[in-house]
Amino acid sequence: MSRVDNEILHNQMNWRYACKKFDSTKKIREADWNILAESLRLSPSSYGLQPWKFIVVQNLELRKKLLPLSWGQTPIVDASHIVVITYKEKMDETHINKHIEQMAKIRGIDVSTLEKYKSTVVNDLINGPRAAEISHWAQKQTYIAMGTFLTTASLMEIDTLPMEGIDPAGYDKVLELAGSGYKTAAAIACGYRTTDDKYQHTRKVRFDINDVVVYK
Repeated sequence: MSRVDNEILHNQMNWRYACKKFDSTKKIREADWNILAESLRLSPSSYGLQPWKFIVVQNLELRKKLLPLSWGQTPIVDASHIVVITYKEKMDETHINKHIEQMAKIRGIDVSTLEKYKSTVVNDLINGPRAAEISHWAQKQTYIAMGTFLTTASLMEIDTLPMEGIDPAGYDKVLELAGSGYKTAAAIACGYRTTDDKYQHTRKVRFDINDVVVYK
């Protein structure tokens, strides 16, 4: 496997911007979308627990219902794909057991060898003080997945718009998440920019490297 060249990485990080106008006639081809979906699935998370679900909203009528819950941002209806990022409200042993069983299966080990690991996770997230803020913990994990997705898309020259300017409770209602154990955290529109989106020509504004990266 060959690594991605430094210059390519730097160029694509600068190429990416928060796309405000998507070309509704351009769709992400299936092979490319599958890689983007894999970037979500393979994203890291604390303890590897993956306390999330990613809802890909394809139905146009559902998207139209989400539009007024998204400050009227047109990418909701124009982008090729809309990903709604949801987080697990509470952590439970059923979810932890599912993860541990999958770990044992994939690594070809006896599940009993993971008892100490399970005990650590349960004592931290279910029985420990972090249980009181587990919902906030899960939300933070979803932003790791969002960052992984945005980076992957930029390398593929697929445009994205991360969206926190939404009504999460409204999204939950439209997507019928009540009773599912998951709630909306944010959304991502992805597809291809229009030629007249002025923001693509606006220079990226960031602090100097020495202002944000400190060595000690």
